[in-house]
Amino acid sequence: MSDQLKRQAAEAALEEVTPGMRLGIGTGSTAEQFVRALAEKVQGGLSVIGVPTSERTAALCRELGVPLATLEECPELDLTVDGADELDPKLRLIKGGGGALLREKIVATASRRMIVIADASKKVARLGAFALPVEVVPFGLRVTRNAVARALSNLGYDAPILLRGGDTPFVTDGGHHILDIDLREITDPEALSRSLLDIPGVVDHGLFLGIADAAYLAGADGVERLLPVADQQN
Repeated sequence: MSDQLKRQAAEAALEEVTPGMRLGIGTGSTAEQFVRALAEKVQGGLSVIGVPTSERTAALCRELGVPLATLEECPELDLTVDGADELDPKLRLIKGGGGALLREKIVATASRRMIVIADASKKVARLGAFALPVEVVPFGLRVTRNAVARALSNLGYDAPILLRGGDTPFVTDGGHHILDIDLREITDPEALSRSLLDIPGVVDHGLFLGIADAAYLAGADGVERLLPVADQQN
């Protein structure tokens, strides 16, 4: 996705930002375009407070002059704007390619609404082509990984499970590791979510189910605004 298209999606979402909002601000290259567009509005007089979903996003906000608060200071947010690695017609998402899925989910669910900004190619008929990130604690990693494999097998999946970073594991802002699971196609995201969350050692996963309220998808023909398929009107 070119920076121009990312910017178009970000600017479309920015139209839903109003003065005084408490904003959750996502992580990733598309979310960074939103930060840049937001910063221009702030410089022009827009008054908002941002709650960043990662240290990377916080640093960019500070650099560009976007006022920030913590989730402890602003536990109830009006809107979160964030990217996605995949989304289906119900606006169920896979997120976590940037390694910030836990904070992204906490911030998104603390918000009245969540808007996704993404490349139009991120929309898929069924989730799973993008490897599902699962955030896990480092302690007992092998035990947790084995439990994840059993849970997947019980659901009929035979999927590789890779530790992100390999011999030098990726470490999230919360001090956790990430397992990336190449499922290829997820037949029942809700069942998979429940099974993974039942495993001690799993902190959370990159399935965002029933969280996104709308999506702005940028493509060659412009930006399309999508609602979850059940919410769309004729």
